[in-house]
Amino acid sequence: MMETMTDLWAIVVDVWNTSFLGLNVGQALVGLIVVALAFAVRGLVGWAITKFLLAHAQKTSTQMDEKVVRALSGPIRMIPIIIGVYIAVLIVGLDQPDGEGPGLNLVRTLIVIAIFWALHNVVTPVSHLLKPLQRALGPVLVDWLAKTLRILFIIVGAGAVLQLWGIPVAPIVAGLGLFGVAVGLGAQDLFKNLISGLLVLTEKRFLPGEWIHVDGVVEGTVEQINFRSTLVRRFDKSPVYVPNSYLSDEAVTNFSRMTHRRIRWMVGVEYKTTKEQLQYIRDKTLEWLDNHPGFAKPPEVATFMRVDSFGPSSIDYLLYCFTHTTNWGEWLERKEELALALKDIVEGAGTAFAFPSTSVYMDDGVEVFVPPRVAAHGRKADPDANPDAKAAPEMLTRGEDGEGV
Repeated sequence: MMETMTDLWAIVVDVWNTSFLGLNVGQALVGLIVVALAFAVRGLVGWAITKFLLAHAQKTSTQMDEKVVRALSGPIRMIPIIIGVYIAVLIVGLDQPDGEGPGLNLVRTLIVIAIFWALHNVVTPVSHLLKPLQRALGPVLVDWLAKTLRILFIIVGAGAVLQLWGIPVAPIVAGLGLFGVAVGLGAQDLFKNLISGLLVLTEKRFLPGEWIHVDGVVEGTVEQINFRSTLVRRFDKSPVYVPNSYLSDEAVTNFSRMTHRRIRWMVGVEYKTTKEQLQYIRDKTLEWLDNHPGFAKPPEVATFMRVDSFGPSSIDYLLYCFTHTTNWGEWLERKEELALALKDIVEGAGTAFAFPSTSVYMDDGVEVFVPPRVAAHGRKADPDANPDAKAAPEMLTRGEDGEGV
């Protein structure tokens, strides 16, 4: 009986020492508890380290170091996890004397992730140091460079992790190259839009916040210039995602870069307006434009107020001038002021604006055609019952004053 119990105990000990993935159950439980504690305190430890670093960063005159510390808050919270996993590896015995083993590789992997995570996050605040380049390349292109750098850190970090676990990176890169060729053949539009986006940025056709118009495509305010498409917000507030190839191949009108804004009107006055009145309207309008601070003056821009043509029912002026402001609302205000002033000038000249009209002139002695039914109706009328009936046929062809109608 004692031998049986001894054998059973030996089995229990063997199970205890090897049943947890070949590891000792007690050591594994202790290791799991350590890792769990590390995850539990990571937020507190990360907050304490971040607060300590911020306290020192706030003593400097620049805010760059504060932004860097805040960007590193995520990787800093990994420090307790790395320490906890390392202690658990030592407890469980997954380390080897030569410094190798899956446990230490796991610790190295966490360290690599923390380092490249930190580099990825630091790119955004550090990109503000590239402000001198923004003048030459533009803010959007600098933002693209920052995005590319963040993606590069992710790729390099993934390669480093694979190398730690003995997975060769070169064959994977070669395979991805062949895969990329196949994908490239089926994604020609994607690369075309990517290259078009780079051309748009290098040519500086437009920047976020500017008002553009592409005939037959879109008109609105640029919000974002992405790798594949550009987000344009129309004036009805609906977003339009335009492929960059359209903005690269088509003519783009950038209204935000106007130096002035034009007003071009055809102003018609009545034909009875005299020559002196026409000259008065012209001179007073030019004088008003010259005295108004909101309108640009020659030779900076061209300004005209000239009799341009004789229309069907009016003598037409061409009014051509420019405002200093390019803002649409302010431009409408300048237009309204000019319209009200022009009305006062025309009325002050003793004439009026013309409107479409038609005049019919008939010579004396013109015989007017009377429809037969109207003439027959006049003949059938009883003269005694209606004394005016006898004169009706004559009045149908002649007016009451004896003139033909």
